[in-house]
Amino acid sequence: MLAKPQNTISRKALTVWRISGVIRSMIGWTITAVILLLLDVFDAPFWISIILITLGVIFPLYHIVISPLFRWKSWRYEVREEEVELEEGIFIKTRTLVPMVRVQHVDTIQGPLLRKYKLASVLIHTAATAHEIPALEEDEAEELRKFISNLARVAEEDV
Repeated sequence: MLAKPQNTISRKALTVWRISGVIRSMIGWTITAVILLLLDVFDAPFWISIILITLGVIFPLYHIVISPLFRWKSWRYEVREEEVELEEGIFIKTRTLVPMVRVQHVDTIQGPLLRKYKLASVLIHTAATAHEIPALEEDEAEELRKFISNLARVAEEDV
């Protein structure tokens, strides 16, 4: 069995994921407020409101505090001459091996939050799917993109 991947993603990912959690929570709170208003208008049982309010507290706590930390701690990757290995997962650990001969192209992507924190994600495309290494420092992501692209090109020539 291969050794566990050693490379980690940027610690700034915590901040980006927490901000994303706040945005999702605000959307959830808005929807919950509308539902609570409708429940009041239609004289629905009070226990439904209690459940919605409880969920409105628990889900943001998970998405803002708990999930980002565990996601960051669980993400690992390793680029080898023959493959890229990805390991992720909070409750269910997933280890993925992407053979270099299967890599078709490699991209870096940045949304507005990643750009603000000078982070980028690397997307590794194969014929079947795309694999993402999230939230790397911009320079590291660009170097990794070029490195994987070169290794994939060499692996393709060897076939």
